[in-house]
Amino acid sequence: MNLLEVNDITSGYEGVQILWGVNLRLEAGKLTTLVGSNGVGKTTLLSTMMGLLRPWQGTVTFAGQDVTGLPAYARAKVGMVLVPEGRQLFTEMTVLENLEMGAFSGRARGAFSRNLEIVFDLFPRLKERARQKAGTLSGGEQQMLAVARGLMAEPKILMLDELSLGLSPLLALTLFESLTRLKKTGLTMLLVEQNVTMALAVSDYAYVLAEGRVHLEGEARALMKNEEIKRTYLGI
Repeated sequence: MNLLEVNDITSGYEGVQILWGVNLRLEAGKLTTLVGSNGVGKTTLLSTMMGLLRPWQGTVTFAGQDVTGLPAYARAKVGMVLVPEGRQLFTEMTVLENLEMGAFSGRARGAFSRNLEIVFDLFPRLKERARQKAGTLSGGEQQMLAVARGLMAEPKILMLDELSLGLSPLLALTLFESLTRLKKTGLTMLLVEQNVTMALAVSDYAYVLAEGRVHLEGEARALMKNEEIKRTYLGI
């Protein structure tokens, strides 16, 4: 069953078209990845899905409901959560206060204690630094906090934009391992990621975006064997 469907989305900024009739499906309980070169429209697509950017044409359907006209905060309330590129933490607040900000909806506030236990189990380092200001954390710790804050919102779909950007290979591996653990809980996720090898390795299904259009799609393992993917994105 598809939890979210993007249908024939056309979108852009200030008259400049970025997306050209994009279709995308997120199957419930699966991790889907969206890969492509810089500037092909990956973040634009996420922004449109989340309601941060209004599409010129097309629809976004979540759990059978057309949410195309809903603002971002309304989509967040029904369970669509975005962990944006650049983390966008409240740097002067503590780790715990950032997590509290994630649990803004009534549904999430009611599950605050349970979700706090879950994210501290997933990222023990955050528990150790619960009273530390977010701005003093390392880059990897800040990314952990960004993901954890998203989880505190009790998401039905968690969308992650450039999870491993700027991180060391070891910290990137730690975060990808956390996605594997989250997959086992049945959480539906969409990952936008430059590390194509790692993204395809942990994902169930994948889309390749090129020039604002879906160029390829299929089972992630099958795409890893695709010669064009190897040549263009994996450098093989």
